Amino acid sequence: MIVNYRTGETVVLTGDPLTRWLASLESSAAPAPIAIRASEVSWGTHESPARLEPSAGSSWLFRAAALVLLVITLAVRQFGRTRTRFGRLVRLAEAGRELPLPTSNHARQAVRSVRWAAQALPARIACLEESTAASLLLMLGGRGGAWRHGLATDPIRLHAWICDLHGQPIDEPVHTDQYTPINAPEFAGKKNR
Repeated sequence: MIVNYRTGETVVLTGDPLTRWLASLESSAAPAPIAIRASEVSWGTHESPARLEPSAGSSWLFRAAALVLLVITLAVRQFGRTRTRFGRLVRLAEAGRELPLPTSNHARQAVRSVRWAAQALPARIACLEESTAASLLLMLGGRGGAWRHGLATDPIRLHAWICDLHGQPIDEPVHTDQYTPINAPEFAGKKNR
């Protein structure tokens, strides 16, 4: 599966097209493919919740900031070329990737605040928008590099989430461990300050 992080286009390659694509990688400077975690065959019968329940426990200051950042995230998503919408949100979510990773408490406060704010807006707010706004909220607090985007198979699906300094998903359902992060930054040199 190839994910274009500029347009969001996702393509599944098998057989000869996959062989040709892998051969083209050997002669280019393209990043190496990422091995996806094996999953048991379900024939599409496993269910994953499409919506997470809102969480309590964030301060009003965080909630107010989350509301503003969620509105900014939605504006970035809407304004501009439709074809590059996904890429704009990815760049926004990864804006603070050079900052120290957040602790579990920092990340949890950000995620819960954004989920609270999402209830107040009459707009489509899925995992990509939610995790992007949470990433921005962490960046305002001097933390970053927590945004993850991953792929799971059978059926093929994508998901975005926030993790802590140990790489653990924050306030996510248990099935999030089925997703292989395909954008995760290297942890080398990242320290919790």
